Amino acid sequence: MKQIRHFLTLLDLSQSEFHQIINRAIELKAMRRAGEVYAPFPHKVLGMIFEKSSTRTRVSFEAGMAQFGGHAMFLSSRDTQLGRGEPIEDSAKVISSMIDIVMIRTFAHKTVEDFAKHSSVPVINALTDDYHPCQLLADMQTYWEHRGDIKGKTVTWVGDGNNMCHSYINAAKVLDFKLNIACPQGYDPSPELMALNADRVTIFRDIKDAVHNSDLIVTDVWASMGQEEEQKAREKSFADFQVSPALMSLANTDALFMHCLPAHRGEEISVDMLEDSSSVVFDEAENRLHAQKALMEFLLNASH
Repeated sequence: MKQIRHFLTLLDLSQSEFHQIINRAIELKAMRRAGEVYAPFPHKVLGMIFEKSSTRTRVSFEAGMAQFGGHAMFLSSRDTQLGRGEPIEDSAKVISSMIDIVMIRTFAHKTVEDFAKHSSVPVINALTDDYHPCQLLADMQTYWEHRGDIKGKTVTWVGDGNNMCHSYINAAKVLDFKLNIACPQGYDPSPELMALNADRVTIFRDIKDAVHNSDLIVTDVWASMGQEEEQKAREKSFADFQVSPALMSLANTDALFMHCLPAHRGEEISVDMLEDSSSVVFDEAENRLHAQKALMEFLLNASH
């Protein structure tokens, strides 16, 4: 029986595998920049299951598989039996019998866990309500390119204790860095995750204290998909949690700024933040392509 590797959270990778994927992503990026055609997966098919809308995730996975010489198939829950209540395990068995690798962007994390349990091919979590590990591969690749190894550094997450924040907690564990979380009362990350990582993760209520001595500042929108009706309440709660060049000046002099996009200028970031010299947001966005190509190559090669 072949061993199938899945990527549902960052904890599915060892530290050396995480490093291997980052280094490979940097190589694949250089190859693409040099115009080198590298198509190791002709006739391989990636199934892309979307229950949440997406720009960067769809473009990066679809383009990545095409660049590898394979094909990507877009499956929305509106057009398939998934949206009509077919049990996940039935869908997983059928879909995985016809294609080579699957990525899922959905609501409940249990959905990807159940799908992976019954899938005969690798499954990638392309975002759930609890975790967004693919974004972390891109973020860590970006930090690596600009500043080298993140081990021992201090990262500050600003904003909601959401799926991105949870993935930063996991990244701190796997890559061995310190994580400060600046968030208002009532928006803390998972207590279980906090308890498991109490040795390296600290919550702050004052954003200025949190960014002090930080090497990387990261934020996200105040209201994620599905929380739009909370927008007004969140604007009040998060009013003191905006990242701006003035805030960045309180961090270490070579600190970088990241945001997984889309960004709401004038809310979680000041109007001029993305153009600040510390911002590597557009490198970070492009790296979704390279990091996910490295991930797909890793999983396809490991699962045969």
